[in-house]
Amino acid sequence: MKDVTKGVLVVGVVLAASAVLLPWPDARADSDRRASHLAAPTHAVFEAECGACHLAYPPGLLPAVSWTRIMAGLEQHFGENAVLAPAVAADIRAYLVAHAADAQGMAWRWGEAADRAASGAPLRITETAWFKHEHDEIAETVWRRPAIGSPANCGACHRDAVTRGFDEHRIRIPD
Repeated sequence: MKDVTKGVLVVGVVLAASAVLLPWPDARADSDRRASHLAAPTHAVFEAECGACHLAYPPGLLPAVSWTRIMAGLEQHFGENAVLAPAVAADIRAYLVAHAADAQGMAWRWGEAADRAASGAPLRITETAWFKHEHDEIAETVWRRPAIGSPANCGACHRDAVTRGFDEHRIRIPD
């Protein structure tokens, strides 16, 4: 009986230790999805056309319906005429939709589903609950610093966002 109790105790300790020390498959999968969600774009036409005016935002930052709405309104793209040749626009739209957050299986946390239900689809990454959650410690005065300008200027703090994505360990907030 003593050996059985000792064996059960050893198995219990091993299981408890592995639960703490080893990530569960779901945690690894979620981490991989998050990394993909924030990965730098890999579509040359998108990077060239959209990246000519602003950071070519990773498609995983918005759901497909948002990218569809954005691409449908290029004649008035946040105050600018960004109309593209129809074939170029269709190519970019297909890339964005195929790599959008929901297409990647990225869970919409922190109220994102409510954002979509309330507005149809967010058009600005900075207005999503996810963005607000990730940047909630940033004061409004920081956004207005000349080197930053606005929350949409991701590259000001995420200096290697174009090549490496949004690694939160590589952030440098300008003075």
